[in-house]
Amino acid sequence: MTQQQRRPWIVGVSGASGTPFAAAVLRGLLAAGESVDLVVSRASRLTLLDETGIAFRDGHWREDLRVWLDRGADGKPDAFAVGDAELERVRHWPAGDLAAGPSSGSYPAKGMLIVPASTACVAGVALGLSKDLLQRAASVTLKERRPLVVAVRETPLSGQTLKQMVALDEAGAVVLPASPAFYAGATHIQDLVDFVAGRVLDAAAVPHRLYRRWEGELGGGSRSPED
Repeated sequence: MTQQQRRPWIVGVSGASGTPFAAAVLRGLLAAGESVDLVVSRASRLTLLDETGIAFRDGHWREDLRVWLDRGADGKPDAFAVGDAELERVRHWPAGDLAAGPSSGSYPAKGMLIVPASTACVAGVALGLSKDLLQRAASVTLKERRPLVVAVRETPLSGQTLKQMVALDEAGAVVLPASPAFYAGATHIQDLVDFVAGRVLDAAAVPHRLYRRWEGELGGGSRSPED
């Protein structure tokens, strides 16, 4: 695929707790055959190190990303297998690079998913601060009327943050709290993570099979997926 043909989803990872959500979304996009432009904020690298022990480095981002995506939500390594062909569809942009492709509206992109989104990230995007590439890319996504999904991961929420979330909704973004459901028959922490990731992909109209969908029948969540 040439650069002109390539239209990626931009995935921004902010400093909120919830790096397994980001990993599940990335795996879902790649499994669907999508291309990805990845922006990992400086704060999120601290969270990733704390939650997984993985140091995400600009100079070794592909190796670090592989380790991250291969890890399950329970912290166990080699829970998933992400191949070279899938990783070839990922492009990484340093968060401090404000001259990067996603900083411009002329850069071809399908939209942007911010997962997880911290309250600081919500505020920055709502106010149009563009203090780093993640916020700038989100502002560009809004002004170009492309899909923007903001997976907020924080509780409780202050009144100011709620107002900023309303502002994002009014600007056209989908505000999607990272709230897992239990009707899908979750039996493992990965199931709860995949539910949230699946709802993010639903909001972006990206097909996936990350969770059991509600079909209008009570008790469906207690059956195994094979039933």
